[in-house]
Amino acid sequence: MCGRYNIIDDPVVHVLLDILGIDIGPLPTRLNIAPTESVPVVHLHEGKRQLSEMRWWLVPHWSNGPSQQYAMFNARSEGIEKSRAYQGPFKYRRAIIPASSFVEWKKQDGEKQPVMVQAEERALAFAGVWDYWSDGIQNILSCSIITTEATKSFGSIHSRMPVILEEENFDSWLAEETPLPKIREMLIPYGKTLIATPVSRRINNSRSKELPEPVGEAVRISDTENA
Repeated sequence: MCGRYNIIDDPVVHVLLDILGIDIGPLPTRLNIAPTESVPVVHLHEGKRQLSEMRWWLVPHWSNGPSQQYAMFNARSEGIEKSRAYQGPFKYRRAIIPASSFVEWKKQDGEKQPVMVQAEERALAFAGVWDYWSDGIQNILSCSIITTEATKSFGSIHSRMPVILEEENFDSWLAEETPLPKIREMLIPYGKTLIATPVSRRINNSRSKELPEPVGEAVRISDTENA
């Protein structure tokens, strides 16, 4: 799963936004982002790409409105096309959610140790879906991050991980006309190098909006290197 992540206004994130054709100037740094908070999402609107603020917890367009009865901040790739909430967004409203790093909790000595995960010299492009809900008074854009089974090496931290898109798949992922068989091929674990760093448990409190403090050595995780 992916329950917290960070976006830092730095050159690496802006490279990602430039590749996506998004030019908005400074992007506010957001730390320890938690579900239901507002996050920047790249999506299509009337055939053009734009970056919109969305609630990180999907509100299906057919629902009665925001609810936390079911966890809707992550969408499991294995069942996304069978889900009433996700099947429409998966077909027609796919998104890219930029991130600098994300946090997973590793079981260690009977406790859960938060671990910050980031890529080498690149921002992360999470595969996501979005929807639009309105009751005629309130209008809500919302999103979910798609997750998949972890790679063998990442499995030492958590059994699942967010789907991280490669640059060559950005256009196809966002395009509504891309055939679904091609989209399904992108729902794979990220096997390239990731850097995992144990961080302070202060991050467990969603009200803590500080840069995660390392409490251990960073470890390189890569199935390619371990092959």
